[in-house]
Amino acid sequence: MSVAPHQMTLSDLAAALRAREFSAQEVARHFLVRVERHAGLNAFLATDPEASLAQARAADQRLAAGESAPLLGVPIAHKDIFVTRDFPTTAGSRMLAGYRSPFDATVVRRLGEAGAVTLGKLNCDEFAMGSSNENSAFGAVKNPWDVERTPGGSSGGSAAAVAAALVPAATGTDTGGSIRQPASFCGITGIKPTYGRASRYGMVAFASSLDQAGPMARSAHDCALLLSAFCGPDPDRDSTSLDTPAEDFSRGLDAPLDGLRIGVPREFFGEGLAADVRAAIDAALAHYRRLGARLVDISLPLTELSIPVYYVIAAAEASSNLSRFDGVKFGHRAAKYTDLLDMYKKTRAEAFGDEVKRRIMIGTYVLSHGYYDAYYLQAQKIRRMIADDFRRAFAECDLIAGPVAPTVAWKLGAKSDDPVANYLADIFTLPGSLAGLPGMSIPCGFGEGGMPVGLQLLGNYFGEARLLNAAHRFQQTTDFHTQAPEGFEA
Repeated sequence: MSVAPHQMTLSDLAAALRAREFSAQEVARHFLVRVERHAGLNAFLATDPEASLAQARAADQRLAAGESAPLLGVPIAHKDIFVTRDFPTTAGSRMLAGYRSPFDATVVRRLGEAGAVTLGKLNCDEFAMGSSNENSAFGAVKNPWDVERTPGGSSGGSAAAVAAALVPAATGTDTGGSIRQPASFCGITGIKPTYGRASRYGMVAFASSLDQAGPMARSAHDCALLLSAFCGPDPDRDSTSLDTPAEDFSRGLDAPLDGLRIGVPREFFGEGLAADVRAAIDAALAHYRRLGARLVDISLPLTELSIPVYYVIAAAEASSNLSRFDGVKFGHRAAKYTDLLDMYKKTRAEAFGDEVKRRIMIGTYVLSHGYYDAYYLQAQKIRRMIADDFRRAFAECDLIAGPVAPTVAWKLGAKSDDPVANYLADIFTLPGSLAGLPGMSIPCGFGEGGMPVGLQLLGNYFGEARLLNAAHRFQQTTDFHTQAPEGFEA
């Protein structure tokens, strides 16, 4: 092989497989060796070479029969929040250690039907609760750009695995920024589609009105191929799934950007934004000008309120969703207890981590009698107002651009004793999540310590194709998305 599979984008790898330059089994073995070699990143929680190679053999048979599906034979890996039959699912928690699902999540199933080969399951913050991947019961993931720093969260395992070329693409989930922020911290591309575009069936629930699946890869083109494969209605399994037909998100990637109006929210460029991040974002916006776009000054006045609103709503929904983990039907059960109530208490005390307990307690409080109206109901009202802010903004622009996070990735442990500091790092991603809008992160430069910086692009509802077009055109004329962390190129 003149170019090793891990040095290719997903789309190039798929083309090489169709040309029979190598087999899907050879590619799967190549990546499984890399996963083992770089196990110190702690990105993978589970692999099963036998299961992966069986999928690869099936893909080779389809390729030999003349099939040419865009993802046929390419390896991927799944955030361990998606249930899978062939691999254990833990959601990063001791509560589900060793759990085997009898079915695949819809996202997993659809990618499998498209011919993708699953290499394994990826580490994540426990029940997807966190911004640094330090809340996993199985240890923190390390950022391949600097192993002393966080890869971001909760999809930190997915971001680190793609950045280190352990896999060409991965699935993630985004509740308040958990695709965009780790993509930014690890220098890769990630997109969260419009809420309801991708089925939540088989995703271990955190906050049901916010959770959304999305792809993480090196390029916008790769993300478009993945998104096209797994989006679409799933009415029999997910009541929140939108009745919007699946589409080919790669259809307009090369369209010119002449006349594109990019909104720049003044609230995203205040005192809390680090100078190195601002410099990279300003340079990226200037580049969009050169590509023919026009920058428009806009305002999202309720940006600061997105943090308390999100952490009330998300905690309330987490409190409800996680009540099912009680030791009765599945998951961990305490070894010693005196009665049913004692079993509940000991099971949950033993198996839930501190951050999960914190959010359950907050959620239970804001839903309790006497506080529901004061907190949860008020948060929902402000959520509607935040969505209205975006509606008004999109009357003036086609896309919104700004930073993903106020800083580059911080050192592991730097914010462990201050959960609020972690929450504040989500200020730029939360508004779009609360409104249910599509959003993505694309690499746009480097900041302090040579760490990647991501540019956030937000679109109007069902605007994924336009987002991907803007990202792809940027990546055609820059090389930030092609750069790899030292030690992982070969």
